Amino acid sequence: MAFFGLSQEGVNFMARLHSKKKGKSGTKRPKSKTQPEWLPLEKAEVEELITKMAKEGIPPARIGLILRDRHAVANVRAVLGISLLDFLKKENVAPDYPEDLLNLIKKAVRMSTHLKSSRKDVHNSVKLSHVESKIERLVRYYRKQGTLPGDWKYERDKAALLVK
Repeated sequence: MAFFGLSQEGVNFMARLHSKKKGKSGTKRPKSKTQPEWLPLEKAEVEELITKMAKEGIPPARIGLILRDRHAVANVRAVLGISLLDFLKKENVAPDYPEDLLNLIKKAVRMSTHLKSSRKDVHNSVKLSHVESKIERLVRYYRKQGTLPGDWKYERDKAALLVK
């Protein structure tokens, strides 16, 4: 299939949302879906580590990184049989809001506080509008999934209270 005179191999169809970058980087998951024999921890020990870190306020993505780097748990799903977030929900220690949404809201709050002191920063004001459009897109998705209530709305003034 040709796309503007280029073959499909010459065009990368996936791209970043508000930049001209192609976004080829990403992590490679372990090929095996089963728990390896050399894993030093038992299932109960992994569960205990996860609940302990979650109660300390560590976000789920960071928990996965810590398990991978410090405890040699390559894939939490292979050990527990369910995903990390599903396990946190089962233990009632899951965060109230999705982590990616909170990270974008924190970024928007930082940008808006910067713009209060530097009003002439045109580049940052444009990027703030990009971040807020990403937030709105994620909010729409999470409302459809049922993760967020149907009447939840992002407001720039109240966002600083949400992330603190």
